[in-house]
Amino acid sequence: MFSHVFVGVSDFDRALAFYEPLMATLGIERRFCDRGRPWAGWQTAGGPRPLFLIGVPYDRQPHSAGNGQMVAFQAASRAVVRKAHEVALACGGSSEGKPGLRLEYHSSYYGAYFRDPDRNKLCVVCHAEEGE
Repeated sequence: MFSHVFVGVSDFDRALAFYEPLMATLGIERRFCDRGRPWAGWQTAGGPRPLFLIGVPYDRQPHSAGNGQMVAFQAASRAVVRKAHEVALACGGSSEGKPGLRLEYHSSYYGAYFRDPDRNKLCVVCHAEEGE
């Protein structure tokens, strides 16, 4: 469905220090990092798309986090959701909702919510039943 998702950042090195361990926890490999632009991109194995990208906004104007905007990453297990939330907080993120079931979405929606150092809202979610 998606070609790519781009998330703006104000301090590229700080953002890279946040996203590198988070993406590694999720098993998403870095495809490139260009400090000259600056931007970086990650993708799951198996093809050139979709990409998740971070970088300084193209117009070089200051970054601002959008209210009501969120990027959600799918996790392979509930344990990965918990670990990703832990890694995000350890790397300068802030919690927006501890790992847990969100029954208002569906019976096996297990997610965690947090913000990166630039206040972009992120989610990591597992849709599988416990033990799957």
